[in-house]
Amino acid sequence: MNSRHMARDQALDGWLQRVNELCGRFCAKALGDAFAGRIEQYQSGALQMSFNDIAHARLYRTERELAAGEDKGYFAVFQLEGRAQMAQDTQRIVLAPGDITLIDAARPSEFEYGESSRQLSLILPREVVERSLRFSGVRSCARIAAHTPVAVLANSLVRESARQEGLSLAESEATLDALLSLLRPALAGVDSDDDPHERLFRRAVTLIDRRLCEPELSPELIAREIGVSLRGLYRMFARRQLVVAQYIRNRRLDFCAEALRHAGSELKLSALGYAWGFSDSSYFSTAFKARFGVSPGEYRKRYRPEA
Repeated sequence: MNSRHMARDQALDGWLQRVNELCGRFCAKALGDAFAGRIEQYQSGALQMSFNDIAHARLYRTERELAAGEDKGYFAVFQLEGRAQMAQDTQRIVLAPGDITLIDAARPSEFEYGESSRQLSLILPREVVERSLRFSGVRSCARIAAHTPVAVLANSLVRESARQEGLSLAESEATLDALLSLLRPALAGVDSDDDPHERLFRRAVTLIDRRLCEPELSPELIAREIGVSLRGLYRMFARRQLVVAQYIRNRRLDFCAEALRHAGSELKLSALGYAWGFSDSSYFSTAFKARFGVSPGEYRKRYRPEA
């Protein structure tokens, strides 16, 4: 191997190591000797984004890398300069400057870069995406064109966010919510309101939100109330990559988290869990930590005003 190839391979390994630290496990291949790669991180509160400058490289994630890494949720990819090919499942798109797409970090994906390309990649926690797009599936690897109002506003928001120093956790989470609200029309599934299955699904999730506080809320109750078989209810949610019982639990936890962000320290955690349908306080704490990474008490401390 000549010195040029050795230098290229060393540069590729160094860049890939940094990518893996910030974005989870990937593999990479240089597409010729002109490879170049550099990645910089920006983090403030809940905002975790990286600026990636790449040329002549293929970055990809297979089932093997997925098994070895943690679920990073979704990547919102903003093409800043140059072009890039993105692929996931059967979808393959080309991003030009100003274009945006969403990539599911829990599924295999592939990115290919020719001439110099610059991207901003923002990590969107899975629970945040699910909360925002809960009425339909998420369209991954769908190109949101730069000229659309949604893309113009979203690009402006994310670029300005990266210039801000010291955003509080509440401010950074509000920024994520605002970004997903902007992108929702382009990212949500394309089911029609005229589709009877879609109407039934909307009835189901509306019923869930209305009766979340009731401990007896269950898939059996929901199926009976909306007039479908239990198996039909499971299929309806599975079409959107959702599990009924898990969806109910996550909705309860989301409302508990919202209460902790806004309530004072006098709120009893056991009473909060009970109010949102958790009859077992130990299970509530375990489920909350599994979803948000910290216990309910630690989560509340994040939002407690400084004395």
